Amino acid sequence: QVQLVESGGGLVQAGGSLRLSCAASGRIFSTGIMGWFRQAPGKEREFVAGIGWLGGTTYYADSVKGRFTISRDNAKNTVYLQMNSLKPEDTAVYYCAADRNFRSSSAMSQRGYAYWGQGTQVTVSS
Repeated sequence: QVQLVESGGGLVQAGGSLRLSCAASGRIFSTGIMGWFRQAPGKEREFVAGIGWLGGTTYYADSVKGRFTISRDNAKNTVYLQMNSLKPEDTAVYYCAADRNFRSSSAMSQRGYAYWGQGTQVTVSS
């Protein structure tokens, strides 16, 4: 069973920065993918960023390109999401997600991820 544990959420003013972390249990992602999704109140969950574990290929939603950076630490089985220039519309619960298989066709879709964390709240005040 895969477990994902997120940390790093909180309250920040607009223009500020936060870094989210997601630690995955087990040595399971040598050829897989990890990513971040978010869900704001009253809205559907949406893709934010993803990274292929082996080659480091990255994917970003248009709304966060140039502001957010996803990275990984293979030795620690951990993925990070550095969020800069935060806006009030970035307020949401952020979920870490992972899959043992990397398929570029579904890297930006929920169907490309079998495992999910519990979520961490990010609130950006104006």
